[in-house]
Amino acid sequence: MANPPRRPPNPMAAAEAAFKPIKRPAAPVREPAAAPNIRELVSLRIDRAVLDHFQEDGPGWQDRINDTLRRAVSKEPTNAEDKRSDDD
Repeated sequence: MANPPRRPPNPMAAAEAAFKPIKRPAAPVREPAAAPNIRELVSLRIDRAVLDHFQEDGPGWQDRINDTLRRAVSKEPTNAEDKRSDDD
């Protein structure tokens, strides 16, 4: 068996191959929790004013944030949305 040449036949192609970005496998799709109404621990960045607003009434502020977000997701109309629809 002959030894392979020390230098590649095309040095430019070899250099480009050495610096080619590595293809990473796609991240697996995360499925939602199987049981409904199970809470998940997350890290969330929100404005200080928003946090102060929800913490004003004391304990339970995380539940109040969750309830507000749940209403926003279910698209229940709020006073601000009612005003916007009147302006149209």
